[in-house]
Amino acid sequence: MQRSTWLKDAMTRLGIPLRRFKTGTPARMDGRTLDYSKMKIQPGDPVVVPFSYSTDPADVQIEQVPCYLTYTNEETHKIIRQNLDRSPIYAGIIEGTGPRYCPSIEDKVVKFSDKGRHHVFIEPEGRFTNEVYVDGMSSSMPDDVQQRMYRTVPGLENCVIVKNAYAIEYDCINANLLKLSLETKSVDGLFCAGQFNGSSGYEEAAAQGLIAGINAANKIKGKEPLILERSEAYIGVLIDDLVTKDNREPYRMMTSRAEYRLLLRQDNADLRLRKYGYEAGLITQDQYDYVCYKEKAIQEETERLKKVKIGAAASNQTILRALGSAELKTACSLAELICRPELSYDKTAELDPDRPSLTRDITEQVEINIRYEGYIDRQKKQVQQFEKLEHKKIPDGIDYDDVGSLRNEARQKLKEFLPSSIGQASRISGVTPADITVLLIYLEKQRGR
Repeated sequence: MQRSTWLKDAMTRLGIPLRRFKTGTPARMDGRTLDYSKMKIQPGDPVVVPFSYSTDPADVQIEQVPCYLTYTNEETHKIIRQNLDRSPIYAGIIEGTGPRYCPSIEDKVVKFSDKGRHHVFIEPEGRFTNEVYVDGMSSSMPDDVQQRMYRTVPGLENCVIVKNAYAIEYDCINANLLKLSLETKSVDGLFCAGQFNGSSGYEEAAAQGLIAGINAANKIKGKEPLILERSEAYIGVLIDDLVTKDNREPYRMMTSRAEYRLLLRQDNADLRLRKYGYEAGLITQDQYDYVCYKEKAIQEETERLKKVKIGAAASNQTILRALGSAELKTACSLAELICRPELSYDKTAELDPDRPSLTRDITEQVEINIRYEGYIDRQKKQVQQFEKLEHKKIPDGIDYDDVGSLRNEARQKLKEFLPSSIGQASRISGVTPADITVLLIYLEKQRGR
């Protein structure tokens, strides 16, 4: 059996420099040894929504296993502070950069010393196991310290640890060395994916693995690589950020990183992406045909609702009163009625005798498109404005501490880089489109003053 360190040596010989990141995980415990009466129950969703459009929702409507919420306390923090010198991270044994968005309990206690407690979620590992996951308390402390600190948490006083928490340090590359296809720029045919690319999280790794696998197959077949745009998918945002931004810490995908997040919803994932799945051979002909039909049906029904007018006839007024909605003074379209907060596509059915018979997944999209049309159009206009950001200058001496609503990470990065324009600021890793919008509003107010 060959050692994984040989892979590191091979990458180095190929001229691909590596760097060190770190990550950690909390303990797994025997759930039968916990006292849930001291915790707050966190029930699952009443209606389970499957991850895939290929899954029949009826097949996943199973009884949900709840999670539970508890908290650390000053005694927990005291034990951690007294033993920081025994933590590999704080003793300097592990030196890599860790993920900003899921810090260890040691990091929380040190960096947020003003907090008297931190959330701890007890999550079942599965339906057919007694193991639970202690989310919020990842650690690199020695076994004896873990035993003591976990048992200070309400409900965990008699806990039995099945697997201790641990931290690891690992090699990864700077994803700037990759193409958008996830193929390395210096080695033809070598594709990289996952945590190795400097990302953090299961979904992030899976998304990259999917694209890298598709593109490796496409290269062998002589096909063009699959490149998802930022406006098409969070995968597109993820990979573009990894490849084009200077990520000095494990990258986590968040909705705030996407400029077009009103368009990138889970309810329209099939409409956005199934064509690519079909082209890659992952989607059947019947599945693709249905998506094409669905797209056409949504468009036709949306247009029909805008054209159908509802008058102020007495019968219509009676229906609206019964639905708790204001009476009509003049005729309006069905689309306008659906936009009323108290009404919906289904509730207006009695006013629409000619309504076609459509499945729920189609009518849901129709209602979303009608209700949020104004917001979506507004965002499209904002996107056009971003092309002009290179010419918007940031004045020297700007006080970023005075810019309200900026995230702490963005504030830190802007202070460090001191960009001369909004365009330059938008390319700094850690500064999101939402941060740029906040900065633009602030500068506009300053000019007004």
